Amino acid sequence: MAEPEFTAKGVRIGKRLRSLTRAGQIRISDGRLELLTSYGSEIDSAPVQAVRASRPWYAPEDRALADLNGNRYLLTLGEHDPAPGRPGPPAARRFIEAVRRAAGRGN
Repeated sequence: MAEPEFTAKGVRIGKRLRSLTRAGQIRISDGRLELLTSYGSEIDSAPVQAVRASRPWYAPEDRALADLNGNRYLLTLGEHDPAPGRPGPPAARRFIEAVRRAAGRGN
């Protein structure tokens, strides 16, 4: 298995008004985006080319939207990238850029 192109831990993943996990994981590897619970169980996954990632205009900087398989997920990452060696999820902006890069859509 290849090294993941993007990994984030400690991510709050929600669907509509319901929180699915408060410490989930996001992984982009081998052309696939996976949303995982804190225990590593899969919530949803899809090929990166079929995923749409964006920043909602109505939410703070630490939030991102991801559309997978007809489902819209609200992801709460970090407002800023954590300091080197510090725990915490990367910025939502880095997640959106990683999805676009992995799908070959550029920046």
